[in-house]
Amino acid sequence: MTVTAPKGFRAAGVTAGLKASGKPDMALVVNDGPDRHAAAVFTTNRVMAAPVRWSKQVVTDGRVDAVVLNSGGANACTGPQGFQNTHTTAEKAADVLGISAGDVVVCSTGLIGEQLPMDKIIPGVDALAGALADDGGHDAALAIMTTDTVPKEAVFTGTDAAGIEYTIGGIAKGAGMLAPGLATMLVVLTTDAAAAAEMLDAALRDATRVTFDRADSDGCMSTNDTVVLLSSGASGAVPDADAFAAGLTQVCAELARKLIGDAEGAAHDIAVRTFNAASERDAEVVSRAVARSNLFKTAIFGKDPNWGRVLSAVGTTDAAFEPDSLNVSINGVEICQNGGIGKDRSLVDLEPREVLVEIDLAAGDAEATIWTNDLTHDYVHENSAYSS
Repeated sequence: MTVTAPKGFRAAGVTAGLKASGKPDMALVVNDGPDRHAAAVFTTNRVMAAPVRWSKQVVTDGRVDAVVLNSGGANACTGPQGFQNTHTTAEKAADVLGISAGDVVVCSTGLIGEQLPMDKIIPGVDALAGALADDGGHDAALAIMTTDTVPKEAVFTGTDAAGIEYTIGGIAKGAGMLAPGLATMLVVLTTDAAAAAEMLDAALRDATRVTFDRADSDGCMSTNDTVVLLSSGASGAVPDADAFAAGLTQVCAELARKLIGDAEGAAHDIAVRTFNAASERDAEVVSRAVARSNLFKTAIFGKDPNWGRVLSAVGTTDAAFEPDSLNVSINGVEICQNGGIGKDRSLVDLEPREVLVEIDLAAGDAEATIWTNDLTHDYVHENSAYSS
């Protein structure tokens, strides 16, 4: 159930000493081929971490041989030295693996504004190379965690037209700063399907658009978000592009859901579904406006089905709707009907972890769902003490 489930991949996770806790903090995923095709998407934050700037260059030719990841330091806002440290990490990985540094993606996560301890990173790469294993995906998933409480892994298995089986696997980290572009989030996806870089890129962009880009925990965009997809072709399967994209979307959706489920301090996982919208864009804008409303999020934390806060957020958007035609349901109870009072709000049960908010715009037939979480005392405490 991880990145080493597909054939042609090895991975490892080790403790290099970057974290004061002594927990694993470096990971490596290697594509042994025969293909080494790849695609990636990155944060759209203009304040972009050094490893993102490096890795964007790496993937331009559609080839990636390995991904080196570290937790315990974001290497963001670290100037020329930070970029040189990323380059040095890639060169070290290339040296021990016998590949080119230009084919090594580097990912970092942790505190912004501090240089990485290269005296620990370099020996860490050596340790990773020595620990590589066909079943090392879970160790890698553990090593990329920061404030995560559990590792995130997912697997999909499909077949091509000839009946040959292929697998898509993934690992992810993230529990805060989850907001588009891309929902601090690092994701490595692997597949043993034979797929050209162009097919991988199209499938990945479609998948992230409706999964990671719709995971919006706290409205804060990271400087380091990276989602990279590697293809080894080791299964020999040549899947249909649409079928492969559907499988990849399933893996991304599962990982995105796990990110929200582990959001810092959250007591509720909230799906905000807007439907009967004039366009998918309208539906997404409305759902995101509600998902980012601190008033709404604190109401859910307090188990208060305050639909007025939903309508207030909907009204800030430019989506097409008539205020007197809006309907809102929370956990199946339509507490707002035609823009006014609906069923008794006391009928809404907010004890379960999962909450479903449904907004009917009565303006068309499009829909979109944004996953978010409530805003709790624990979230404030964890983030106020993050760097200390």
